[in-house]
Amino acid sequence: MIKTEFKQTTIAKEVSLTGVGLHTGKEVVLTFKPASENNGYTFKRVDLEGTPIVEADANYVTDTQRGTCLEKNNVKIQTCEHVLAALVGLQVDNVILELNASEPPIMDGSSKHFIEAIESAGIIEQEANREEYIISDVISYIDEETGSEITVIPSEEYQVTTMVDFGTKVLGTQNATLQHLTDFKTEISDSRTFSFLHEIEMLLEHGLIKGGDLNNAIVYVDKVISDATMDRLKSAFKKDNIAIKSNGILDNLTLHHPNEAARHKLLDVVGDLALIGTRIRGKVIANKPGHFVNTQFAKKMAKIIKTEKRNNVPEINLSAAPLMDVTQIMDMLPHRQPFLFIDKIFELSKTHVIGTKSVTMNESFFAGHFPGTPVMPGVLIIEAMAQTGGILVLSTVPDPENYLTFFMKMDNVKFKQKVVPGDTIIFKCDLISPIRRGICHMQGYAYVNEKLCAEAELMAKIVKKQ
Repeated sequence: MIKTEFKQTTIAKEVSLTGVGLHTGKEVVLTFKPASENNGYTFKRVDLEGTPIVEADANYVTDTQRGTCLEKNNVKIQTCEHVLAALVGLQVDNVILELNASEPPIMDGSSKHFIEAIESAGIIEQEANREEYIISDVISYIDEETGSEITVIPSEEYQVTTMVDFGTKVLGTQNATLQHLTDFKTEISDSRTFSFLHEIEMLLEHGLIKGGDLNNAIVYVDKVISDATMDRLKSAFKKDNIAIKSNGILDNLTLHHPNEAARHKLLDVVGDLALIGTRIRGKVIANKPGHFVNTQFAKKMAKIIKTEKRNNVPEINLSAAPLMDVTQIMDMLPHRQPFLFIDKIFELSKTHVIGTKSVTMNESFFAGHFPGTPVMPGVLIIEAMAQTGGILVLSTVPDPENYLTFFMKMDNVKFKQKVVPGDTIIFKCDLISPIRRGICHMQGYAYVNEKLCAEAELMAKIVKKQ
């Protein structure tokens, strides 16, 4: 179920950070910019021709070996999870992330510096409501090969628990829990990325962590270090001396939390699940999480939410007295029979409207449109949808009888089910963005027999009668 109880947010002004990319070793500038409502999180590569955009979408995930990598039209964004986690943790909905390289700066390996930058820019509310998917059933994804599993169960708010077990003496079983998203900043954001020594050796050998040093990754020593390996680490990290601390990590770092590894895994889960594209309200339980299982779960959730949105039939009592009957509709709309295609309005707010049409064999168009097999023309379904939206638009002016609404464009029109005599169509139109300068942008849906039969993005303009 989708709820819209809270307002969307963005940042008040742009703010930039400069650092080094973990895997590329290149200096990169990341700029957070305010974004319009319903923009979500979008990465913009300002170093490439045309400044291409890559949306933070689970369907663009191409690689999860050393962080979450997005790719769209051969444009890559690497290691995006830490910055996305910061945005989710501060409950910012819409931001443009400009980069002059393929990955955000690693900073100290956590989300702390991103949190500080976002807070320095300020967070402001927008007019549109935030969509939040309410978990009502248990949903799971299991990676059979690794045994990693992510499950989400119903909860009053977004919560995350991670359980990790690396099977080593230096780093065994750890757990971490985020009870309230408002605690992300203080409890999770400063937890840094980590790796085992054998992984560091492999990555160095293949030139894959050119931006790494002992200040942005915790290195757990899971093997005996030879003198040759120690010399190589000194050279790679540009240190005169490197030693192993009593807790089994390389020196020059002090753990922020005893279970910092589990907390960082939780940070990664929050960042990767931002790729769902819709907030979720439920408790996420991640057993041995990793970027692959995280993003596979994000893809599964995104698909479930998309399907439910399309089949999210409004719950109305068709036998109850309507908010507006056909006479009241004619007081507002200029349409008349045989071109008035809505009968009743059941809900009307500043941002949405729900109306209905009962289709009978007496419709004039059935005389010529498949009279032997009567089917309501698709264009007339969209016209009826637009008339429903017209009620929403005209309700914003004090004298609607003196105004008309005209189509400007239609996008993403799709027909799913046929409509025949005896059907009752339920129309729902939602504002995509606030009405400005008399221009209205709406998402419209039409439902028949508890199934989506048509959908379209509609844009119309309010014009005063001459």
